[in-house]
Order: sequence, then C-alpha cells, then structure tokens
Amino acid sequence: MSETLLLDIDPVLLERVRRFAASMGWTQSVAITHLIEHGLFACEADVAVALDDTDAHILQAAIEALEKVEDDPGFSLIGRIGNPAD
Repeated sequence: MSETLLLDIDPVLLERVRRFAASMGWTQSVAITHLIEHGLFACEADVAVALDDTDAHILQAAIEALEKVEDDPGFSLIGRIGNPAD
C-alpha cells in the first residue's frame, strides 16, 4: 500500500483503521484493503442498475421467452427421493 494514501487519511480515521486491524490480527494494509473492498460493495449496492435500451429490450425478450415455457412438474422431481412409505 502506498504511503501517500496513508498520509492523506485523517488521523482519527487512520487510528480507527489501526484499532480495527489490531482487533482482527491483521496488518494495516490488509485492514485497509478489506475496508475499501467492503465499503465499495456497500456503495455499489446503493447504485441503481441501469440498462441501456438495447440491454433492456434483450432482457425483456428473454423474460417473455421464459414465460412461454410450459410447466413440467417432472423437472421439479429431479434429484428428489420419493416418500419411503410409498
């Protein structure tokens, strides 16, 4: 991890990272990588997924095609064991 990143972090935040790293038994670098990764996951989850028109039409066509597939109760039984009493 670049020292530049560490120098630009607010001292209070950096101390929190140090305490977190110590509590997990990690190096500061591992802790920062973990925190950034999990923070990104959380932030990315907040970002609305937007499809352009082409993707939206393709997805809609795929959904419509799947809705036309007839129900087949046989597939729902694949891999299931029958009732031992039968």
